Amino acid sequence: MALAGLVRGFSGFGTGMIVIPVLAATRDPVTAVVVVAIIDSLPQMPAALPALRYTRWREVLPLALAALLTLPAGLAVLRTGDPLALRWAICAAVLLAVALLASGWRYHGPRPPLLSGTIGALAGFLGGIGGIPGPPPVLYWMASPEPPAVIRANLFALLLILDLATLANVLGTGMMTADRLALGLVAAPVYLTGILAGRALFPLASAAAYRRLAFVVILVAVVTALPVWDG
Repeated sequence: MALAGLVRGFSGFGTGMIVIPVLAATRDPVTAVVVVAIIDSLPQMPAALPALRYTRWREVLPLALAALLTLPAGLAVLRTGDPLALRWAICAAVLLAVALLASGWRYHGPRPPLLSGTIGALAGFLGGIGGIPGPPPVLYWMASPEPPAVIRANLFALLLILDLATLANVLGTGMMTADRLALGLVAAPVYLTGILAGRALFPLASAAAYRRLAFVVILVAVVTALPVWDG
């Protein structure tokens, strides 16, 4: 959890890509998504709020509104889907995201409202089904002319909105159990410590260095969580 927080603190994303595959393997996919919603919402406010002053809300809000529309559909699939199939789907989605992010490919075309809405809708659905809303907006925003601090702040803002919405949805649909709540509350301080450390490290190295470290951590997490290793 501390390592996931560290990556989140200096890059603005990565929590779900690290924690979800591991918790889905050791617990179950629903528990994984619920715990990430707990640790990545209110507990991370001390780290998120300072970054929000750099947020370009005109870029964030179209994605956020579209994501909020598709998030419940993703959560419905998560709630009713086969756990093993969901684990394979989550691991495959994370591996694909890492491959795309590490390849250096970025979207450089026009950014009309329809495209922003599509990116947001995809992020919301992935956030619901697997707790990994980050890759679509990361690929979309990394090619923008905005400086790294603004991109990081945009990601913090979007993911915070989605985490709070996920938390509200899991409370309303009965996915929040006492065991899941307890696990999230125990993990939250450890995760927050990692975020604060990552935020402190952010000015000390290049964005490229941070991304490389994040990719290595994510890759190790997802490979070790593949269902193929189940005994």
